[in-house]
Amino acid sequence: MTTITLFKLAAAPFLILSVTWLARRFGPAVGGLMMGIPLLTGPISIFTAVEQGADFARQSAAANLVGQVSTCIFCFVYAATAARREAWASAACGILGFFVATLVWSQFHWSLLTAALFFSVSLAVLGWSFPKLPTSAPGRTAPKWELPARMVVAGCFVLAITLVSAHLGPQLSGLTAPFPVFVLILVVFTHLHDGNGASAAMTKGVILGSPAFGAFFMTVAAGLERLPITVVYLGATLLSVGVGGGMLWLLERFKVGHASA
Repeated sequence: MTTITLFKLAAAPFLILSVTWLARRFGPAVGGLMMGIPLLTGPISIFTAVEQGADFARQSAAANLVGQVSTCIFCFVYAATAARREAWASAACGILGFFVATLVWSQFHWSLLTAALFFSVSLAVLGWSFPKLPTSAPGRTAPKWELPARMVVAGCFVLAITLVSAHLGPQLSGLTAPFPVFVLILVVFTHLHDGNGASAAMTKGVILGSPAFGAFFMTVAAGLERLPITVVYLGATLLSVGVGGGMLWLLERFKVGHASA
């Protein structure tokens, strides 16, 4: 196995555990915001730059921005469907939305400029038009077996996607890398336990957290062309953390995604 595959398999259960705890402790919107930050795709980009070269990583980073739009479309479609349908139907529609969007995006060549503009405009439109669902009362207590099941399912998803993406080029690999494995697993369980309002708050949190994702990959795509890998990724990480912290402050300050989502 490659370093990237081993990292994915090791990190996936840990991230599921961490985000689940955050969502239970601080609410689904905060859990969703954390999933908008490149906790998995960021380190994978570092490994890609080391193993495949800076040019490959730079092209993938621009495509990652467009791929994150597909993840946000998944969130939007899921929330819109959840207003009328159960969790599994909402998940199926969201996944379909992700892959249809990915298929469309793959027909174009994405430079950093076009990807960044598309990313920014898409987030603004999706955030502004996000469906509003009533706040749900807390549901039943999750059984003890559920958290280990989430972790196992996450690992299996990550392994399957890794095997497929190994045969893709830098652009298509970047477009599919943000597939919402963690969002899918956590939002379905949230929907089942706490209702569609909580799942909508979580998916809206992903969109609100995506500027941190964008800050990371815009820095990587722009910096790898002329700066050392270490400097680029250190700067991208610090900027992403700063943006993510700012979004978290705004989320708590104005209670975005709590009552209105």
